[in-house]
Amino acid sequence: MPAFDDGQKDTELPTSSVVETDVLVVGSGPAGAASALLLSSLGVPNIMITKYRWTANTPRAHITNQRAMEIFRDVGIEDQVLADATPHHLVGDTVFCTSIAGEEIGRIHTWGTSAAREADYQLASPSLIVDIPQTYLEPILVRNATSRGTQSRFSTEYLSHTQDEDGVDVQVLDRMTGTEYTIRAKYLIGADGARSKVAADIDLPFEGAMDIAGSMNITFKADISAYCDHRPSVLYWVIQPGSNVGGIGAGLVRMIRPWNEWLIVWGYDINEEPPVVDDAAATEIVRNLLGMPDLEVEITGTSLWGNNEMYATHLQSGRVFCAGDAVHRHPPSNGLGSNTSVQDAYNLAWKLAAVLRGQANASLLETYSTERAPVAERIVKRANRSSREFVDLFVALGVTDAETEEEMVAAIEERKANTPEGAAKRAALVKAMELKNYEFNAHGVELGQFYTSAAIVPDGTARPEPTRDPDLYYEASTVPGSHLPHAWVGDNKAKHAMMDLAPYDRFTLISGIAGEAWEDAARQVSDELGVPMEAVIIGPGRPVTDLYYDWSKLREVEESGALLVRPDKHIAWRAHSLPADPRSELRTALSQVLGRGSVR
Repeated sequence: MPAFDDGQKDTELPTSSVVETDVLVVGSGPAGAASALLLSSLGVPNIMITKYRWTANTPRAHITNQRAMEIFRDVGIEDQVLADATPHHLVGDTVFCTSIAGEEIGRIHTWGTSAAREADYQLASPSLIVDIPQTYLEPILVRNATSRGTQSRFSTEYLSHTQDEDGVDVQVLDRMTGTEYTIRAKYLIGADGARSKVAADIDLPFEGAMDIAGSMNITFKADISAYCDHRPSVLYWVIQPGSNVGGIGAGLVRMIRPWNEWLIVWGYDINEEPPVVDDAAATEIVRNLLGMPDLEVEITGTSLWGNNEMYATHLQSGRVFCAGDAVHRHPPSNGLGSNTSVQDAYNLAWKLAAVLRGQANASLLETYSTERAPVAERIVKRANRSSREFVDLFVALGVTDAETEEEMVAAIEERKANTPEGAAKRAALVKAMELKNYEFNAHGVELGQFYTSAAIVPDGTARPEPTRDPDLYYEASTVPGSHLPHAWVGDNKAKHAMMDLAPYDRFTLISGIAGEAWEDAARQVSDELGVPMEAVIIGPGRPVTDLYYDWSKLREVEESGALLVRPDKHIAWRAHSLPADPRSELRTALSQVLGRGSVR
């Protein structure tokens, strides 16, 4: 009988205890798994390790904003994410109430679902916000990374590293066998969370503090669709006196799966002994917040965690980089955590690939910190500010001055009274609820990242002055450093987003018919520098036309001008019109972006 052939080739086991790769990624969360996926999509050999046996076992991050969805679109997994996500139209009514079954204090349209904001979100991106818990997102990222080439190693713990001029030696522990071995990588990415050992080992500079407040998570199953179908939302905030830190119970009931899987976030005094939350205590909290004392509840998990307010002011040291929660640590307000983590990876991966292939000078890698550290600071401060702004709602209700639970209940009830005090409270509630737009409709914070670095070539123009609040509203521009504006283009057979014209594996030069000379310039410069770059000419008779004439209003340069778009969709350089020698101008600009100086 012939031997069984499974179609797999035998692989000789290494005789050395050293494993080699180009990039080692520590951590399989949103930052780590996205880094691995992006590197593998670019053909960069990489290994991803995590000390855990599998991906996230609690839902944690969930709101996935437009910029993260665009990245998933770019690497071809947007459909997979949408298949497992709660869609945009079901995430919209953030509710404030005395319990899920009790009275409403108010609700606001969130994440761009109101009639007043929907257009802002639709005009800004081809992708909309969805809700996908981390337990669903991480497997998608890990699966696609591994299928594209990442060597994924679970139960493998980072211990330490040393680096030299040529690479990084990383000591790791196989937790299954107790065996220690070395992974030799050219670069190391520490995406190992808010307690990052990699960040500590390279002594990154931080601002802020850890564990400024305590929270507990309770996950449970219960069908409460009767209370949610008519007001679909991701977040139901319950204000319940006498149950929480400071005597004001502000608990969050968060949807995991509509409408039978849930997560409660409940505060505790981090300066006291941590509470013991067994099934009985968890069930009592659930029933109280839901206002359903007899509800059958299945508790699926509990955990304690600390709220942080800390960000790194520099994100790398030599050949070691940190990303995600390792460098921006903050509460879940605004839903920025996993999104910013994925964007960190998107900024870094193409730069590593360009340097590893000899297309860019190693100085390009320093722009990762230059560009992303300000983003880390902004989102940490915004998330914590949003968290603190809840006090305005408590003040409006009048519960902050109450000394007993009975007084708090009476203060909340007073909003119904036909008295001057009741009228004043109602007016104060209008203002307090309006303020929460800075947490739930902060479109400018979500999309408004602008880069200033050596990888951006300025053209002497300043960013346009915002016409609306820059935290609440995103305003597109093509000033170098901006993100490529969104418009729909195509032909009579297909419609494409502008970002689809600029894939992640190359630079893209965008112009109009009057700038046809840029095509030859792009081809020549690409060949001269050995850097993938393609020109896209938009106009009638071309494969891509300005379908709605929107792009001509957004490009901010003449038809003969050009925009040089980086792989991460940020404008690296622009020419307002066709110069006498477009090849020379383009060559100089691209050389500067890649840190190659003046290239002849």
